[in-house]
Amino acid sequence: MDNTNQRKALINSEIALFLRGLIIGKVLTLMVIGGLLWWLLKPNLLSRNSVNSPSNQNFNSVSKNASTFQTVAEVPPASFNYGGSTAWASIRQLVDSQIQSDRPELQLRYVNPVNGSPGSSSGIRMLLDGKLDFAQSSRPLTDEEKAIARERGFTLEQRQVGMDGIAVVVNPSLKVSGLTVEQLQQIYLGQITNWNQVGGPNLPITAFSQRPEDADTVIFPSNSDLKGQALGSNVQYVYSATEAVRQLSKTPGGVYYASARSVVFQCSVKALPLGRTSGQAIPAYREPMVSPEQCPRRRNQLNTQAIKNGSYPMIANLFVIIKQNKGREQQIGNAYTNLLLTDQGQRAIEQAGFVGVR
Repeated sequence: MDNTNQRKALINSEIALFLRGLIIGKVLTLMVIGGLLWWLLKPNLLSRNSVNSPSNQNFNSVSKNASTFQTVAEVPPASFNYGGSTAWASIRQLVDSQIQSDRPELQLRYVNPVNGSPGSSSGIRMLLDGKLDFAQSSRPLTDEEKAIARERGFTLEQRQVGMDGIAVVVNPSLKVSGLTVEQLQQIYLGQITNWNQVGGPNLPITAFSQRPEDADTVIFPSNSDLKGQALGSNVQYVYSATEAVRQLSKTPGGVYYASARSVVFQCSVKALPLGRTSGQAIPAYREPMVSPEQCPRRRNQLNTQAIKNGSYPMIANLFVIIKQNKGREQQIGNAYTNLLLTDQGQRAIEQAGFVGVR
């Protein structure tokens, strides 16, 4: 083969190699671009597929079938009086306003007691006296209240719609790591009178409380041997939680117990961890605790998990108290309870800072 033919053969082989490399390069480029596009589009494809998946269809059917205020039957179209627990204040503000917006035929009017402070006890007493159509309570009915109802020709029913904790709050300057339930009870019975008896400073204890006949929450359960015992002489009575918080802020040795929802968020007091025993103290707030200096930019939040799982030792159940008399009071009490127990009502109760029961 002469030199000319050799050069032609070399050129042809080089062209063939070049074309082969070009083709392979394009194929690889297309593969890379395709892979990149698939990776970028994968979330959309997956989400589009999930829309049609059985699990998503179940979710949609649950959402469509969720009970709402609109789905509750036999809601009486009238105006009704109700009252009771101050712990329910956020429910009245948030939940009840939603109910009346969705069910405008129902009008609810909160009524304060003429004598005494507002609370669970005074609300139940007003219901017994015919001044309320139903009552809101953050404690169970007592045997005495049930007996009074029977004497007057009807019965009282309590239906639970939510849960709250009972928090113990003190002046922020007090250096005490926590209390047991028994120690708290002994403080209010006058058996523990100085903070040094529970690991604190040498400082007299000033215990604040609502009067037992107006109490919103209780620390002596109805099945306890301590039920009905007189409170100690160190107890100072207040009209409401608002007044108690104000007094605590200027009383270094002060203590008060109330609905966790009503006091845990306050900037001028400090909630103490509470335990069934000294080694099991659980805070009513989510840790870490927000210091008074950080409040109100940040506020302590309710320890809903501990309340829900029962590890927090003092729980206040939220009840609607219904007069069972086969009249309008029974009808509205049942309707209001059913509204709160809908999916929408339970979500709203949790938005108000409590724990739902469904």
